[in-house]
Amino acid sequence: MKRFLAALLIVGTIHAQTKGHWRAATQAELQNALPARAQVEKDRIEVEMRTASGIINQNNRLIASVVLITAGYSAEGKYSHYLLVQSPVTIGDLHLVTGNYVLGWQRQEEQLQISIYEAATGTLKGTVTARKKAGAGRVESFRIWPPDASSEIQVGRFFVHYTPDE
Repeated sequence: MKRFLAALLIVGTIHAQTKGHWRAATQAELQNALPARAQVEKDRIEVEMRTASGIINQNNRLIASVVLITAGYSAEGKYSHYLLVQSPVTIGDLHLVTGNYVLGWQRQEEQLQISIYEAATGTLKGTVTARKKAGAGRVESFRIWPPDASSEIQVGRFFVHYTPDE
């Protein structure tokens, strides 16, 4: 009986550890999931694929973003990034369900106010605040760090915490 319970405990522990496993997505995974032209309101805006960053879970669900090339579009100055959410996530205190979103931001003193909109309609979902982090290293246009590493999204020099909602 003790062996059975020990085996059950080990199996349960392994299952719990793998259930929430996320890792950095590869360039190939990002290219397969992110559009070459993102539907943003009434426009189909080209993306800069070399800036793509994302995480993927054991069920092949991504949370990923890429820079939009908005010059000449109505989105210019309003949106900067396309965000694909295939698994619910909470960014800061804003819960996002699966879907397509766009981000825009405004710099304020020592923080970045990031606004998140539905890509298809431009409807504001909410805002989150990203802050500078001491010793953060290099500046990234956008980077999402796997939860095992730091559970942070980096925009430029600014960071905001996120939690995958599994």
